[in-house]
Amino acid sequence: MTNAKRSIGRAVPAIIAACLLAWPAVTHAASTKPKEHSFATKPLGMTISIRMVGPYSEPADLQMICFFKHKPSGDTYLGAAKETDDSLRGVLSSLRDHGEFVGELGETILLTPPRGMIPAKQFMVIGLGEEANLSLDTLRLVGRIAAREAVRLRAKRVAWAPVIRDQGNSSIDVGEGDRAFTEQMLSAYATEKRLQKTGFAPAFSIERFVIETGPTYFDGVVEQVNAGISAWDAQSKSSPSKPENQL
Repeated sequence: MTNAKRSIGRAVPAIIAACLLAWPAVTHAASTKPKEHSFATKPLGMTISIRMVGPYSEPADLQMICFFKHKPSGDTYLGAAKETDDSLRGVLSSLRDHGEFVGELGETILLTPPRGMIPAKQFMVIGLGEEANLSLDTLRLVGRIAAREAVRLRAKRVAWAPVIRDQGNSSIDVGEGDRAFTEQMLSAYATEKRLQKTGFAPAFSIERFVIETGPTYFDGVVEQVNAGISAWDAQSKSSPSKPENQL
């Protein structure tokens, strides 16, 4: 046996050992839970969680994202927007390019991804309308739509990502936008619960509502959503109370 072959023979076991030692670390990193901060909304019995996770990897009953109105010159897909479209085999961009989902303000489309494609059981896109018209009121409307659609679809675990930055738009602070969404989502859900108590809707509860965000915005979103929950709670307590059987 030549010296070169002896060197290779001695190196192979060392390489195998190194790989075996590295494997548990890789497995651990892959299974690490995403960063998360949760809030309890006691009057509604729903938990709101801020999670550092993309809309293509959250195991929700209903995953929601938002898209601007389609631009004939071409839509922008960055970060989570592109990764989500890729995870869904390009169906989102295809629907937009063919005019099947225009993205008018408040327009929705519901998909049921094939099993194993993404963890979410159902996937909804909500239109933001013209990009030039984006405002906090846009996200307030989206918040109301999200709550009502989640109840209509009987989704106990709901997730939402605005993906506005991932469409190349930075006109609204991420945290402020999530706060506007949250306040109106809670308000609309409170109305749904009141309708249930008065017999105008069947009983149903959302258990957890996840707001997805990236690492750059996580702390700001936590702060703003917390402020939004507090503002909604204070407003709901100051509203005149009504008997259980009256609207």
